Amino acid sequence: MAVKNWFNDGILRSIVRKAGQLASTKLLGGIIGLLGLVCTGRGLSADLFGTVMLIHAYALGASALTKSQSWQMIIRYGAPALTQGNTLPARLAIRFACAVDAVAGIIGMIGAILALFFFGTKFGVRQEHIPLAIAYCTLIPTMSCATPAGVLRLLDRFDLLSIQQIATPLMRSFGAVTAWTLGLGMPAYLLSWYIADLAGDLVLWAMAFIVLDHHRMLDAMRPSLFDAPRRLPKVWSFIWTTNLNTTLAVGKEPISNVIVGGMLGPAAVGVYKIATSVINSATKPATLMEKGFYPEIMRLDPHSTRPWKLALKTGFLAGCIGLAVALAIMLLGHPVVSLFGKKYRESASLLIMMAPALVITLSAFPMESLLYMSGRPKALFYSHIVGTGAYIAALVYMTRHFGLYGAGAAFIVGPLLLSLCSLIPTLYCFFNRRSIILPTPVQLAADDAEMEEEALAES
Repeated sequence: MAVKNWFNDGILRSIVRKAGQLASTKLLGGIIGLLGLVCTGRGLSADLFGTVMLIHAYALGASALTKSQSWQMIIRYGAPALTQGNTLPARLAIRFACAVDAVAGIIGMIGAILALFFFGTKFGVRQEHIPLAIAYCTLIPTMSCATPAGVLRLLDRFDLLSIQQIATPLMRSFGAVTAWTLGLGMPAYLLSWYIADLAGDLVLWAMAFIVLDHHRMLDAMRPSLFDAPRRLPKVWSFIWTTNLNTTLAVGKEPISNVIVGGMLGPAAVGVYKIATSVINSATKPATLMEKGFYPEIMRLDPHSTRPWKLALKTGFLAGCIGLAVALAIMLLGHPVVSLFGKKYRESASLLIMMAPALVITLSAFPMESLLYMSGRPKALFYSHIVGTGAYIAALVYMTRHFGLYGAGAAFIVGPLLLSLCSLIPTLYCFFNRRSIILPTPVQLAADDAEMEEEALAES
């Protein structure tokens, strides 16, 4: 009865509703994407399939290392001000996010291409496939952009976000099915993945432009590296810290694929990638709660207990979903993996070995948002350093000594240590919540007022 009464909380209902919107299409996208993955796996040899996965993972890893996660900055500075009817901080944050994303994407692309020239074969990419990997790295600038997603979350357009989630897996599966039907080679499969990723990113940008135009804020898409730092307090510090946090968090999966490929070869990457892809697809419906959770708590008073209680409720619900998914994986892992063919049957054992990590990861997700709300992103950064460092060390050691099964066992180490390390500063912030400093809204000076009037006139 107590859990049932939780849903009398309108904010929790809003979080669950938004997660449901995203989950409905994410689940559909996951099923459609799984079709594309199955066709790619069946249409290519284990070695070539692993090469496609490795090139894609390399580009994802490079974008993760430079991705600014500017959407969190947009929410932190834009959401509190918008509740007061002040659109200027949101405009400044979006302009700054556009500029940061552009710079980060270009740097990531250049760095990834240079690294392939000198170390491509050490990453597991064969010499004859390096030109294809270099061409694929031109996706990194769009992969690195978090601005359009931040705009849609800020303006509460989760319905559009849910629709966009189908674009990439639909295009990817269409391309993979076409290549499989026509008996095309590996470059055709890689091209289908390239086109799908690019199309999905362009759809997201188009939606952000349309929504901003509707809110008479289209001028916010003019990139600027200088306006926001002069008017939004500590924005550079926030963007750098969140960038490092997300780089460590998001970069683990593609980097682990590269490590496994470098130590065990492309075929092993294919087996490992299938296991991690199925787990990631299974966790999407629950992890989508985080997308609605952070904007909602940024509109609440952190000095009260309300956002903290909300975190407990959402963490508990997500943990329950994680437990159900883990049990389902243990029961259905072998039938699902059998779709890829007998040559990938090792993936089923990896799936079962990795499944407990779902419960840890999903139940602990609110702590990241709470630390951002509390103005303690550095505490989260230190937690990520410990958790990621321990995971990478365990992955290298256990993969070297136990092969793929060692990599599967190491998969649990990272989330466990990260959750334990994040719990300490989260508890500290809760017991000292009266000392939390809220982000100061932009004060409209004379030049700011003129800027606001010009922006409205242009809109």
